[in-house]
Amino acid sequence: MKIAIPSIARALLLGVALSQVPLVDGLAQGTCPPGMPPGVFCGERNIAHATAGTYALDPDHSAVLVRVSHVGYSYSVFRFDRLSGTLVWNPDAVARSTLSAQVVTESITSNVKGFASQLAGDQFLNAPRFPEVTFVSTAFRQTDATSGKVDGNLTLMGKTAPVTFDVTLVGAGKGFGGQPRLGVHASTWIKPQDFGMPAMFSEPMEIVIDGEFTRNP
Repeated sequence: MKIAIPSIARALLLGVALSQVPLVDGLAQGTCPPGMPPGVFCGERNIAHATAGTYALDPDHSAVLVRVSHVGYSYSVFRFDRLSGTLVWNPDAVARSTLSAQVVTESITSNVKGFASQLAGDQFLNAPRFPEVTFVSTAFRQTDATSGKVDGNLTLMGKTAPVTFDVTLVGAGKGFGGQPRLGVHASTWIKPQDFGMPAMFSEPMEIVIDGEFTRNP
């Protein structure tokens, strides 16, 4: 029986090569799932594709979540649905990049029926008096090819305190409609008392942000 050694070798080499391709959510970088319309480019976890420019936060593909201890039993998760932001990205001098973001306080949601309106009311976040939560960066610190820290000032309920977000690049690329995109995952912890929250919120809260940005033309 004759064995086609060259064919086997090529197959093995191909398998080894494919095994070295980094995966993002089960897909090889640079590939899109079948059926995507023409002109839509999937993002890659490659900072080189995050081109310089001013980016606007895409509120339809972004989320701000807050994880709050539920009296020591679990974490309740609240989501803010209305947000905006501007990122000025400078890949040649990352430290010179800037970020500002705003969240509409009354847009908070909860799985508990009727609780969101209470949270936005005078007893908790007092949205009529403090309609926005804001963040303004003071420093960008890159730690590796796809991660970094963003320092800044968080203003909540009229009080401002410094916070540091741990940030990871999710993907960047050509986007679609002629506008490049980039997306990040960020998180930090805050002390509720730093912002004058009620005593019942005694344990640190986690803020989790998944943000997708579109570069301005």
